[in-house]
Amino acid sequence: MNRPVDLRSDTVTKPTPEMRRAMAEAEVGDDMFGEDPTVNRLEEVCCRRLGKEAALFVSSGTMANLLAFLVQTRPGDEVIFDAQSHPIHAETGGISGVCGAQARPVAGARGQLTPELIEAAVRADAVHLPRTALVSLENTHNNAGGTVYPPEQLWACCDKAHALRLSVHLDGARLHNASVACGVSVKELAREADTVSTCFSKGLGAPVGSILAGSRDLIREARRARKRVGGAMRQAGILAAAALYALQHHVERLIEDHAHAQRLAEGLAELPGVSLRPHDVETNIVMIDLTDKAPPTNEVVERLAGEGVLLFAFGPRRLRAVTHLDVSRDDIDRALVVFRRVLGGTR
Repeated sequence: MNRPVDLRSDTVTKPTPEMRRAMAEAEVGDDMFGEDPTVNRLEEVCCRRLGKEAALFVSSGTMANLLAFLVQTRPGDEVIFDAQSHPIHAETGGISGVCGAQARPVAGARGQLTPELIEAAVRADAVHLPRTALVSLENTHNNAGGTVYPPEQLWACCDKAHALRLSVHLDGARLHNASVACGVSVKELAREADTVSTCFSKGLGAPVGSILAGSRDLIREARRARKRVGGAMRQAGILAAAALYALQHHVERLIEDHAHAQRLAEGLAELPGVSLRPHDVETNIVMIDLTDKAPPTNEVVERLAGEGVLLFAFGPRRLRAVTHLDVSRDDIDRALVVFRRVLGGTR
């Protein structure tokens, strides 16, 4: 029996044999004492790649974002987000539950803010209002379907925030996907942000880990905050080795994932019951809206799974498909055959 075509997320990838070898051979030490040479090397590499003074290896993108919020806000502060951003919808309310801050949701276009939207969302200086402290920008934007900020718009948002005396966090869980898609380095994309996070266990195919980068002072405080929330690690070089391998070998190939997503989108757009514009697919995420001509969403997911295609229900009439390291062009074609059986032929 063929293995399933797993399109639920790019977090489902398995380490390649070469990555496992790098992990097995990693030199390790106690990271809490600053003595894990592989973790130290990863943090140094990420400083250079992201153009920041310091970096901190953490267990997840959620933790990286949480630490960024902790060190750049005070209880009662407000953080400006796009209304569909990941920290609002998929990080268990950490912004309020742990940081004591609150979210200021702003309806951006396809997940993206503008300088004008940021300025309009800033609170007036009044004792009865929360203090606006931070702007968080997500690139690529998960809920919007992997959209990529135009670099000039991203930088303009940062400039506006700084002019308003706000800090900026760049939630770059899939920042390497954005870089490959727009042809601008991650260093340039992150250059105006005060902190930036990026994830190794999504498109890059490592099993665990994210990085948070910023100034020395901010990362020193983030290291303290990591300990406070239970995120300190010991012989973490085994995990850092996987991240280093991913940075060395799995970045340029992201263009393949983007091509597979485009191929999937083009095939799905031909099916009845599907509302999808392939042009909207910019990276490795395909949002599939089902019209009233399609069966109920849960039924579609179950029938697809029964024939070996795994997807994630992302709403009452929406599915999400994510391409990744473990999905080939042949897998995409096999998935499209199954979709045609489940949803019918072309329009």
